[in-house]
Amino acid sequence: MVKRCKGWREIGLLLLVVILGSSDGEAQERIRISYSALDSTAIWYIAVEKGFYKKHGLDTELIFIPTTTTTIASLMAGDVKVANASGGGVANAAVGGVSLVMVGCYINTLPYELVVHESVKSAEDLRGKSIGISRVGSASDVAARVLLKALGLEPIKDVPILQVGGSPERAAAFRTGKIVGFPSPPGIINLAKGMPHRVLISTADFQKRFDFPFICATTAKSYLTSHRDTVKRVLMALIEATHFFKTRKEESKKIVAKYMRQDNEAFLESMHNSYAKLYERVPLVTREGTEIQVKEALARRAGASLRVEDMVDDGIVRELEKSGFIDMVYKQ
Repeated sequence: MVKRCKGWREIGLLLLVVILGSSDGEAQERIRISYSALDSTAIWYIAVEKGFYKKHGLDTELIFIPTTTTTIASLMAGDVKVANASGGGVANAAVGGVSLVMVGCYINTLPYELVVHESVKSAEDLRGKSIGISRVGSASDVAARVLLKALGLEPIKDVPILQVGGSPERAAAFRTGKIVGFPSPPGIINLAKGMPHRVLISTADFQKRFDFPFICATTAKSYLTSHRDTVKRVLMALIEATHFFKTRKEESKKIVAKYMRQDNEAFLESMHNSYAKLYERVPLVTREGTEIQVKEALARRAGASLRVEDMVDDGIVRELEKSGFIDMVYKQ
């Protein structure tokens, strides 16, 4: 009799586990999100690889969209619900009447360096020559203008800026001589085998950090209103992925190598060292950096109006910080 009861108890526990597992599977909410770079937005796919989205009840379809301008179009169309976008692109869209909002920024500065042909030894050597970016309004466009101004040069007037596409296209244009330079994220130059080059200037050289909402989880205002809890769970997963990246170096490098299909150890080491320092523990949106992008966007559209509050709502991040969630993640 005792044995029979014990057997029924074990069966009951097994059924309970099956039921709970089934409920958890059904509770997974499907969502499509996007990331825009294989290096700076590594936490987006690390959250997939380490199961952080699933942990927070999300069945996530992660897609790669290489530029902010294309990302914004996808958000507007509803093809993706939460995406990485830079502040410059969001500001340009917002002055045009697009209702997008940055809900959390995981990197709040612009980590770029200006890579030029080895023959370019000074700012004057750049005058009259072209540099390449992905698209107008993208982070690479903002970086190009900031770096040129830091060299005392006027973008477009002194140094033409050409739209040539993503990193592979820029490297090809550089190799063929179509452009003499391009803004590049840290570490990428380690992959430029056989391309004589030098780094003319880097934002890391600036005396004061250049505040810029760079790697930011962005969504439509309407989606944030109707799916606030879903957005919250995305942010929680990314916070956990950030902690993983900062504290699990070798595992993170392996995941990056897998996605980038790149085993160059110098690049992987440089990339990790750079971004581990740049990723925010508490991903609030830089107000100072956003204000600069608002002014830049308004300068391009006469008569338009835009405030920082129109394109920033990081209230969820503040809630997560106040609740102790972020402290709990970093105590693991």
